[in-house]
Amino acid sequence: MHLNYSKSDKFILLLNKIILAIILLIVLLPLLYILLASFLEPNALLNKGLSLKASDWSLEGYKRILQNDAIIRGFINSIIYSFGFAFITVVVSILAAYPLSIDGFVGKRLVMVFFLITMFFSGGLIPTYLVVKDLNMLNTMWAVLLPGAVSVWNIILARTYFRGIPKELHEAARIDGASNLMIFLKIVLPLSKPIIFVLALYAFVGQWNSYFDAMIYLEDPNLHPLQLVLRSILIQNDVQPGMISDQLAMAELKKISEMIKYSSIVISSLPLIVMYPFFQKYFEKGVMVGSIK
Repeated sequence: MHLNYSKSDKFILLLNKIILAIILLIVLLPLLYILLASFLEPNALLNKGLSLKASDWSLEGYKRILQNDAIIRGFINSIIYSFGFAFITVVVSILAAYPLSIDGFVGKRLVMVFFLITMFFSGGLIPTYLVVKDLNMLNTMWAVLLPGAVSVWNIILARTYFRGIPKELHEAARIDGASNLMIFLKIVLPLSKPIIFVLALYAFVGQWNSYFDAMIYLEDPNLHPLQLVLRSILIQNDVQPGMISDQLAMAELKKISEMIKYSSIVISSLPLIVMYPFFQKYFEKGVMVGSIK
């Protein structure tokens, strides 16, 4: 069907396309720069800038990263933390949201008030640290996984999605003799894949990019996630031992450290880039359906 746009509509559409193109460039250009810089020789990058000549390209940065135990260990730790955190967050969120979505649940308004209060007020870092310490979770993986696993925003989003499931399905199941648990397992969960994937993606991305909790609660370097290792490289300019030999001059060390920084950023972003295409269809549907009400 062909639509006839007025001149003002065509102007607005053209303006929107220009603005979106500018935003796209603002987002893509730094990413492309980092990606290309991670493959360039340090001298070529410093003297020529970005270059497409094959002679200026090198995999030295990636080789040094893949040979470094701290980064490999941090990468594995981040995978464990992110998947574990996503699993715990999804389970807690849907188990809390489903009862709150049922009309006959007594006291759900009071429970929601308590939940909402935590969105505006928190105990702060010191009380949270003392709680983690008293629970003997310091310097353990549970200090990263448990304190932030409950998100009121995720509970509200899941509750809104559950309330959008037709009540006729619940009523038909109850007529057939199904209990609330059976309805939840056999009807609600199979229909809730979009919101489950959305919550899992939110939790995974948030935990993957997080380093502060690990910096506060973890002293053992063997437990540090990748982001905490990268923080020492990118912010503190502390290249890990073994990446650069002691015989290199300081100028050469600085050049190679820049290459390692770019390569580290690319490697740390790969899991999110790989995951998003598989989650995209659920992500769009889950966010839209969960936001209608």
